Amino acid sequence: MQMTDDSSPWLIVGLGNPGPEYAGNRHNVGFMVADLLAERMGAKFKAHKASRAQVVEGRLGAPGPSGRRVVVAKPMSFMNLSGGPTAALRDFYKVPAGRVIAVHDELDIDYGTLRLKLGGGDNGHNGLKSITKALGPDYCRVRFGIGRPPGRMPVADFVLKDFSSTERKDLGYEVDRAADAVESLIVDGLERAQSTYNT
Repeated sequence: MQMTDDSSPWLIVGLGNPGPEYAGNRHNVGFMVADLLAERMGAKFKAHKASRAQVVEGRLGAPGPSGRRVVVAKPMSFMNLSGGPTAALRDFYKVPAGRVIAVHDELDIDYGTLRLKLGGGDNGHNGLKSITKALGPDYCRVRFGIGRPPGRMPVADFVLKDFSSTERKDLGYEVDRAADAVESLIVDGLERAQSTYNT
């Protein structure tokens, strides 16, 4: 697994659906984390011609040249087609799979819980399914827990609903923590980041 080639940037892909009607959805928490990382870099997203994505290029971690080179991306292809833009960006920036990080919502962990991992299955997540089909499974994931739908609500309806008013009280903090976890993964490595954030 190539995770230490410092000549290539990290590619951080926040998963979500484009358009204002989806902006506050649980399924769009990857976009929320990507937006915060761009804000931390003091940069604005721009359309990337070689892929159907918006990107920001810059550095995260320590200020100045010791920061890690990153490309933060939001695929504009809708969730279930995220693999195409991700593969196009990987090829364009020459990023090894171990330096690709997908930030996504996760049904099987409680709201506000984070899990960082390398590789694994897609757990029924259509965005991951598409990325795995395009890249193979050996990329990093930052999983943001959204919990399971209440009662008999279909999963598709649950993920395409906005966070509840109770969840929104802590959402800013949780998104901030997820962005910290991404930075830790890049700067400190997966194992140290896991020991800090896999609560």
